[in-house]
Amino acid sequence: MTSSVPDNEQLIVRPLQHRDVDAINALVSEYVAKETSKRLITIDRELEQVGSWYGLKRFLGLLPSSYYHGWRVYVAQQLEEVLGLIQVSALNSTNSTWRVERVLLNSNSPQLELLKTQKEIGSQLLRYCLQNIWEARTWMLEVNVNEKNHLALYRENGFQPLAQMTYWQISSELIAQLAQQDPDLPNFLPISNVDAPLLYQLDCVSMPPLLRQVFDRHVEDFKTSLLQNAVSQIRHWLNGTDVVSGYVFEPQRKAAIGYFRLESSKDGSRPHRAQLTVNPAYTWLYPKLTAQMAQIVQKSLEKKHGLADSEQLNSQPLEIVSADYQPEREEYFNKIGANAVEHTLLMSRSVWHKIKEAKPLEGLQLSDVLQGFKPARAPIPSRISWLKSFSSSFQNIVRQKNIFSSKSSQLVTIEKNNSGESFKPPSGGLV
Repeated sequence: MTSSVPDNEQLIVRPLQHRDVDAINALVSEYVAKETSKRLITIDRELEQVGSWYGLKRFLGLLPSSYYHGWRVYVAQQLEEVLGLIQVSALNSTNSTWRVERVLLNSNSPQLELLKTQKEIGSQLLRYCLQNIWEARTWMLEVNVNEKNHLALYRENGFQPLAQMTYWQISSELIAQLAQQDPDLPNFLPISNVDAPLLYQLDCVSMPPLLRQVFDRHVEDFKTSLLQNAVSQIRHWLNGTDVVSGYVFEPQRKAAIGYFRLESSKDGSRPHRAQLTVNPAYTWLYPKLTAQMAQIVQKSLEKKHGLADSEQLNSQPLEIVSADYQPEREEYFNKIGANAVEHTLLMSRSVWHKIKEAKPLEGLQLSDVLQGFKPARAPIPSRISWLKSFSSSFQNIVRQKNIFSSKSSQLVTIEKNNSGESFKPPSGGLV
């Protein structure tokens, strides 16, 4: 297949540099103005702050990967112009699963007027990440079902559907109604690193085996280090959000049966977002946990802005996601009157990295192959070698003696036979 990208200047895909901040901000601002998905607008707004995060990211990049797992940004450049970017992030502590957060292309560039050229730039950005992030074994992404161009791009690069996700929005009026209900959760506890094994077991139970294998989470993924906590606090301060999390503990089974993480907006500039996990055997927790989150949103607004201002600022909805393997959750959201605002497709693909040979196998000679079996230096004699040499010399002496004795016995036998023969004179002769 011939490439539509001009060959006079080769396309370069490289990590983000500080000189790219202005071009990235202009590109993201253009997408935010045209974007209708609240989910992607949130991602793009965080990407707009790349200039503020650049110095901190450079510092964190000097630390070992076990201390911080953040996102990376790579740009495609040609003729000193940024044609596109890709944002990726690690999903687990072992860096075995990575996620493609966003792929943006500069559609205003004259070099990307053709749709075919845009797909080629997007494919080169994806292939660069697949080939250069060696620790990744599985890649994931989420795409809107109506974005046909992005779906075609990801399918051409080997991504296959994994699950269908639905984003629900609970309106501010419905939040006020749910906040009046009594959750009645006596065993609702805050989360700490000690509770990581319980949350890990809950996460394994709540997902199908295929998704569990793709996410590849461990107990360490549910723990937060001091550095991760500090970076998270800075991010929430920049975004103007508060985070509250907790889980429901079952004392008889000594297990966590429900969990949520609520990220509420302080100034009302973005929707409140919640991550909800429930054991499939305890689906009656959905109304209780939803009411608990609604009360937290109401109390935070009343505490910060007063009763009069809370009604004005409480215009942002609460956003929760559900998957097609969670029919009880979708049934509950339909029952309370939540709005399904977006349908996305979760896609994944695996990657196997080839180990490059230093020499081609066709050019290897037999002497080159046997060269590795030769010792690097002469062996040093040891006690065992002296014993072996002594025993071998002793065996040679015994062998020689046995040969000599056998030959002498044969000679004696021949002499005896010769001496025992009687002399017979010829017949008719003289004596």
